[in-house]
Amino acid sequence: MSRLGIFKELWAFVRLRKRYWLVPVIVILVLLGVLLVLAENSAIAPFIYSLF
Repeated sequence: MSRLGIFKELWAFVRLRKRYWLVPVIVILVLLGVLLVLAENSAIAPFIYSLF
């Protein structure tokens, strides 16, 4: 199963169950995850970790 398949299945769940309020929550979680992965070995890591 590809990673895009997971997102397609999640979107199908949101549409079917009409849980549109989940979309912003999922987007924020994905963006935070990407931010933490990208900042793991950079010079801005101390500033990002201070946010949490």
